[in-house]
Amino acid sequence: MFESLSQRLDSVFERLRGKGRITEQDVTEAMREVRQALLEADVNFKLVKQFVARVQERAMSAIGTEVLSGVTAAQQIFGIVHEELVAMLGGADDTGGKIQFAGAPPTIIMLVGLQGSGKTTHAGKLANWFRKNGQKPGIVAADMQRPAAVQQLQQIGRQLDIPVYAEPPGNKPVDITQRSLKWAREQALTILILDTAGRLHIDEDLMREVATIRQRTQPQEVLLVVDAMTGQDAVRVADEFNKTVGLTGLILTKMDGDARGGAALSVREVTGVPIKFMGTGEKLDALEQFYPDRLATRILGMGDVLSLIEDAHRSVDIEEAKKLARKVKTGKGFDLEDFKGQIAQMRKMGPMAQLLEMIPGMGKALSDPDVKAALEGDQMKMAEAIILSMTPEERHNPDMINGSRKRRIARGSGTTPQDINQLLASFKQSQKMMKQVMAMQQGGKGRRGRLGGLGGLGGLGGLGPFGQ
Repeated sequence: MFESLSQRLDSVFERLRGKGRITEQDVTEAMREVRQALLEADVNFKLVKQFVARVQERAMSAIGTEVLSGVTAAQQIFGIVHEELVAMLGGADDTGGKIQFAGAPPTIIMLVGLQGSGKTTHAGKLANWFRKNGQKPGIVAADMQRPAAVQQLQQIGRQLDIPVYAEPPGNKPVDITQRSLKWAREQALTILILDTAGRLHIDEDLMREVATIRQRTQPQEVLLVVDAMTGQDAVRVADEFNKTVGLTGLILTKMDGDARGGAALSVREVTGVPIKFMGTGEKLDALEQFYPDRLATRILGMGDVLSLIEDAHRSVDIEEAKKLARKVKTGKGFDLEDFKGQIAQMRKMGPMAQLLEMIPGMGKALSDPDVKAALEGDQMKMAEAIILSMTPEERHNPDMINGSRKRRIARGSGTTPQDINQLLASFKQSQKMMKQVMAMQQGGKGRRGRLGGLGGLGGLGGLGPFGQ
């Protein structure tokens, strides 16, 4: 979402790199570019004015002073921009999606929003997130306005194996939500998520209904689900809901889209309501807690290693990773069957381009159209198709794959012999990498770095030209 803004800001700091002193002209030119970049990203005009003024004031204090040892002028201004960007998004002390739990279960979370914002889908995502974090969630189908809304929520519940409370058409949402409280206690649920009705625009009926539901059920959290791609209209919607209903937090959806991102940067500062979660994809596990500092580092191209590690811990099968480590350690070898398993686990974490954005320094590489086009093509699916077209013997002993076997595998997977050559080359690179990782771990007597928790995924770095 912030690709264009990130590129513009990077160009600002690129021109400042290498300077030993900060001059007034440097600050003025940099702030002019930053202002233009934020306005083009559809950030609220008043907010841009305040942001630039704060950064400029702090940067001007450094004019003419010697740069700190090991720190360039560009890095000084970069640091100021980062700190102010974090402040705009909620501040360094923001707890990141912290939920106010009830003294006695269930904790009630009420979702509100306009029709089409993804509210029903995010009711499922939120329930799934809570279950992964040790809770026992349930969802209430209280949207009796939109056709098939109840059926959609029931389908999501079946898909996630999460209970859904629903009543026949004709019942009033206020009554449904009240009766669901008794059901939640009978089911021993710790979290109860209320999916209320939305409208195509803000109207009195919508506000009166959600206000009554809030009054009767007394939820601990009232979260507005808002589409981040609607630009400044998202800020207006959030402000109206907050004034009329009273919000405790926001869920920004479609944060993986190609919108300019101004809503995400504006909504927290304008409304005063904290962002608690971000929807980052269509799948029911594509929900992240919101951390201002992490989003700021992504926007500035600094990556987000902490979120990457958290994604890996959620997606990696630890037992399989241990089995693979034992296999490599005992000399039994890392074969194509293991390689396929690693690819499958990597795919669970999301699109490759989205993952690489979290790695510091990768932002500029991803701005290359050729690299981006290669990543958007699903190379991992192709790799799986090739391996699945091999016999078990070929997967365990890739050296036996000669020209005729490559042609047969290519026909079976809908690829070419050249694609198979690239995959085998990447696989050999992964084999070497796995041996190096094991040697380093044995040499370090079990010590593990920050990325040690990624388990067996280390070999995926060997996708090499096949993944490019």
